Amino acid sequence: MNIYVGNLPYSTTQEEMRQMFEQHGTVESVNIIQDRETGRSKGFGFVVMPDATQAQSAIGALNDKDMGGRKLKVNEARPRTDAPRNGGGGGGESRERRW
Repeated sequence: MNIYVGNLPYSTTQEEMRQMFEQHGTVESVNIIQDRETGRSKGFGFVVMPDATQAQSAIGALNDKDMGGRKLKVNEARPRTDAPRNGGGGGGESRERRW
């Protein structure tokens, strides 16, 4: 099960997150999302736990838990949508150059 973990302190490491979730079962992977330009944490990430029962236990135990003065938001991750991103691309009507 893919688990969303939000409102993380920016200083949280992937190892800290792994240890927190391993108290509830097997952790397949941990990924804290980082800003592409600065490399700084965006304050959220994902944990994959292969056993759904263990994952639900982790969600129940860790949602709203205080970590570094912040209350974690932990729930089952929703699938990504294919919504267009802002920026990039031309879009709209085409324009011709007129000299």
